[in-house]
Amino acid sequence: MEANATTYSNLIKAEALRLGFGQCGISRAEFLEEEAPRLEAWLQKGLHGTMGYMENHFDKRLDPRLLVEGAKSVISLSLNYYPEETQTDPEAPKLSKYAYGQDYHEVIKSKLSNLLNYIRTEIGEVSGRAFTDSAPVLDRAWAKKSGLGWVGKNGNVISKKTGSFFFLAELIIDLELEYDQNIQTDHCGTCTRCIDACPTEAIISAAVVDANKCISYLTIELKDEISTQFQGKMENWMFGCDICQDVCPWNRFSVPHTVAEFKPQPGLLQMSKADWEDITQDVFSTIFKNSAVKRTKYKGLSRNINFLKQV
Repeated sequence: MEANATTYSNLIKAEALRLGFGQCGISRAEFLEEEAPRLEAWLQKGLHGTMGYMENHFDKRLDPRLLVEGAKSVISLSLNYYPEETQTDPEAPKLSKYAYGQDYHEVIKSKLSNLLNYIRTEIGEVSGRAFTDSAPVLDRAWAKKSGLGWVGKNGNVISKKTGSFFFLAELIIDLELEYDQNIQTDHCGTCTRCIDACPTEAIISAAVVDANKCISYLTIELKDEISTQFQGKMENWMFGCDICQDVCPWNRFSVPHTVAEFKPQPGLLQMSKADWEDITQDVFSTIFKNSAVKRTKYKGLSRNINFLKQV
């Protein structure tokens, strides 16, 4: 079985890279003992804001065997989204880099489906499920456990080779594989650039983020009005925020992605401040037709842009 586990793991990793994933690591499907008290404390302090869904399925978040019957392995994958170009008008409201192209959920789901089909074709009857940021799975914990990187002070998984501008996804399957080493070393050292640069002071301690103050949360997840306490502190971000990644020294190793679906919609990066401030429902629907920005809807994006104008 051991020889098979090694052979199967190598096959899976090679196919993952062929499908365009940046990294692929594998860990044993088991209860996340280290994460349990952290998650509980984060929720008890209300640091998840209005994201009530984070309180649901607490046990499933910590044990993949409750999501997939007989689960033995968690295959963790990363997909680079670092763009070649960014917005051209320095005065324009800013869009997080991950939202320049098509909705990553759909792009990754398709790749995961192909990988699972490949496993079944090459290895045999394997049960499993694909996950990408849309189910009770602690992506970062599994990425760390599978050797993809460490969790930085800003809460993002960071890789020494590629920085942190990548999405995370998982395949949880009932097949025994060869397991990678959990990354124990934190390569952030004494650096506090992300903590110092956050204009709303959302990073309250190493790897602990208060969603209530996070610009990404305020511009995407929050459905109520944005509190006036954040006026003049949003650094012109209208959807998401990249500040804590942009200042991270490890992102000097980021290289532009090669995912066709993540290429920006034509004209998106060239939109001026005036274009954004005058955006209509029709323009929104055209530009963000297959985008993750649809999540905030026209109403949400308009709210954010108007909030930025009130400085």
